[in-house]
Order: sequence, then structure tokens, then C-alpha cells
Amino acid sequence: MSDRSKKRGGRRGRQDSENAAVPVIVPYITRKIPDYELLDDEALTMVEDNADTILEDVGIDFRYKPALKLFKDAGADIDGERVRFPRGMCRQIIQASAPSIFEQKARNPLRNVMIGGKNTVFAPVYGPPFVRDLDNGRRYAKIEDFRNFVKLTYMLPSLHHSGGTVCEPTDLPVNKRHFDMIYSHMKYSDKPFMGSVTQPERAQDTVDMCKILFGEEFVDQNTVVVNLINANSPMVFDETMLGASEVYARNNQASIVSPFILSGAMSPVTAVGTMAQILAEAMAGITFTQLVRPGSPVVFGTFASSISMQSGAPTFGTPEPSFVLNGCASLARRLGVPFRSGGSLCGSKISDAQAAYESANTILPSVTAGVNFVLHAAGWLEGGLSSGYEKLIMDADQLGMMQVFANGPDLSENGQALSAIREVGPGQHFLGCNHTQENFKSAFYRSNIADNNSFEQWEMDGAMDATMRANKIWKQMLNDYQTPELDPAIDEALLAFIKQRKDSFADSNI
Repeated sequence: MSDRSKKRGGRRGRQDSENAAVPVIVPYITRKIPDYELLDDEALTMVEDNADTILEDVGIDFRYKPALKLFKDAGADIDGERVRFPRGMCRQIIQASAPSIFEQKARNPLRNVMIGGKNTVFAPVYGPPFVRDLDNGRRYAKIEDFRNFVKLTYMLPSLHHSGGTVCEPTDLPVNKRHFDMIYSHMKYSDKPFMGSVTQPERAQDTVDMCKILFGEEFVDQNTVVVNLINANSPMVFDETMLGASEVYARNNQASIVSPFILSGAMSPVTAVGTMAQILAEAMAGITFTQLVRPGSPVVFGTFASSISMQSGAPTFGTPEPSFVLNGCASLARRLGVPFRSGGSLCGSKISDAQAAYESANTILPSVTAGVNFVLHAAGWLEGGLSSGYEKLIMDADQLGMMQVFANGPDLSENGQALSAIREVGPGQHFLGCNHTQENFKSAFYRSNIADNNSFEQWEMDGAMDATMRANKIWKQMLNDYQTPELDPAIDEALLAFIKQRKDSFADSNI
């Protein structure tokens, strides 16, 4: 064996030893950096006034009779499905009961997350019907892919939440696949998770499964599941979303009331106009949850992207959606509720430079704006049509960097490092001083994706790009995966419930 090969083996051995170190698991981020706000108090007040004007003059359509009755009893003006709210009504109801911060319980208490305040929770991609990996390309997702993404998310310390529909398992009947998805989150991870919202009955199935996992009284008194309730923008809430939201609110579970905006198509082309519409829609939906059960946890959410005015396709990583994200984060804080937005969004079909730039231009504004719940934080490709195996790993690496960034600089005596400066003095180097030796393992974030070796070493290691390195990592992770312990009696009860419910109705693609 050559000296060079021996050297390589020694270096690889050291790398393997360092990579094998058990990382510190942080259940969520508590930001120690200030929230960056683009809009001043005068501008935010203007947007709030415009939102009240929308609610009062234009109104919001609620295509759900129980919602119309609740709003009428609360003092709103009802005209068919159109609900117009007296100025200030929604804000008053929300601020009287909606919590500004709440804890979502996980089956492993060490994984509980605080949503709101100075906290940030990263959750993976949500909703794509396709998956992509370097070996098999783009294909329809199956339940095996769903389980794989749950397992990988469980193993990635920078993802705090198991998420919800990490991909859509198209090999299962539409009306029954929610059982397998919820069970996968419960079985293959012990992080908190999201529930089904595609029908009110499926929301109830989620709640019933949570009661088996956590206990009926515990579910009534604690938040154990978070759920994505999208407005059908512009200014419409449909029966499906409202019915699911009602189920969750009635059972004290959290709804992320989230207008889905493609600016220029579903809202005005301007950022400030879009903010006002989003605030109006979000406040109307949040008000509904508080009328169903005052004090039920809720999150002000938004998904806002720009569009190509040539093709109509959504675009990501551009400045205008960051304006909307930042402004809405400020508006949520003034309203007094947690905020969801952001992610690692891109329009690219593969994990290339476009994906990296666009994702970076979304995730950094998410952190600096103070987003509390970041859905699509890892794995998003193709405008949300694909969940990427390699993209999940590459994004998670960036989320680790965001966690370090959100902690801010160390201001302690050790962080000030005067002892090192005294020890080294002028004209010397710091590599061998005591302070460096004591801190070098944790001083800098070490990416498991980036290659910082020499060109020659990179070539000897296979001349791999970042996607190829990520491909090796996720395969090794799945090989090393171990299922977190679940009480066998609870597991048996969940499977019995699923079988009984599935047997009670026929398969359907609706």
C-alpha cells in the first residue's frame, strides 16, 4: 500500500470517527437573533386597515352551513355564502381566546415542540404525488416511499417534525390511504406529526387514532396533531377544509389556517395587496376555529409564490414572496398567534443549482423573519410536485446551518476568546492554542454534503457532486434505521382500528 493510500485511510478513519459521534438532538429552535421586519408600524397598520376593509366590504365566502350559523350568531352579516365581518370583529375574537404559543406533544416527550414565540420548527415537504431519486428518476410515490421519508425525517436531527403528507402514496385507494399515512408517522417516528384534512371523516379518523396512541382524555387536554387547512383563495373557504378544521378545533387540535396564494392569479400582483388579502382570509378562518372551540390552538399560515407572467407557472426564490412572508410574519405577531410560512422551495425538477439558489432564497428569509412553523423545509422539488430523496438530505444540511445561525454568536467569556488572544499574541497562529483545542470540534458547522478536500482527494473519492453524496447518505440512513419503540398493545390497537375502519367501506379513488 502506498504512503498516499495510507494517508487517505487515516484521514477517512478520522472522518468516520467524527461522523459517528452522536449529535445533540434539539427538539426545536429557540431563536436568539432578532426578528427582521421590513415594514414599520405605519405600513403594518395600513395593511391591517385594508384587511378589515376586505372583511367588512368585500367579505369571505364560507361554503359550509355550520360556519354560516356560527358567524351569524357572533354578529357577522350573512348574504348567502358571503360573510361580511364588522370592522375589528375577527381580531377581537382571535385575541380573546387564540393562544399565542402552544406545545404539540409527541409520543416521545423529548420530541415535544413549542409553536409560537421565538421558536422555529422545521417540518419536511408536504403533498407531492411524485418522488425522485438519482437512481430511479421521477415516478409516482408509493407507500414504501412515504415510509422511507418518515424514517429519514425521524433520523435527521435538523428536522423537528415528522410532517404530514410527505408524499402521496398513489398505490393505495384515495379514501383509505390516510390510515396508512397516519400509522406510518405513529409507528416509524416518535416526532410530532400532522393529520389528514382531505375529508372531515378522515380528520376524525386521525383524532380517533391519536386517542388510541395517547389516550382519549390526554388528546382532549393537549395538542397532539397539527393540520393544514388551506383557504381556496381568493377569499373562499370550502366545505372540505372547514369540515376538517371543525373536527380538529372541536377536539382541541391545531389548525394551520393557510391561504394558498399564487400572486397575480389568486391575489393582486403587488406584495402589499397580497398581504392584506392573506390577513383577511387568515383572520376569517382563524375566527371560525375560535367560534367552534374558544382557545383551540391555531396558526396563521400562508403559502405565497409569484408566477411567471408568460406561462402562469409558479416561481420561487424571487424577492416578492419574501416581502409577503416577512410582512405576514409581522402581522401574525401583532395579531398574537403563531405563524407558518417559508421552506426550501424551488421550481427546479432536480437537485441542481437552481434548486439550491431558490431554496436558499426561501429558507433564510423564513428564519430571519421569525417563522414559527416552517413546512416544506426539506425535500421540495418541482414546485411541490415531487419529493426528492437527495433534496431532503441536502436541505436538512442547510437546516442545520440555519439552526446554528438562529442561535446567534456566542457572547460568553469563551466566545469572547480573550484568553486565546493573550496566549497567542502578535505574529503567531491560533491552531495549537488551548482555546482552539478545547473548541475545535464545535466551533464551526460541519456539512456532511459539502466537499472541502483538495481537487486530488475529491477525484480519488469518486469525483462526486453534492447530489451523488446525498444519494449515498440516504441509502446508508435507511440501512441503519431502527424503529423507535412503540407499546405493542397500542400498536395492536391501532392496526385493529385501521382494519375495522377499512373493512367498513369499499375502496374508492375519491
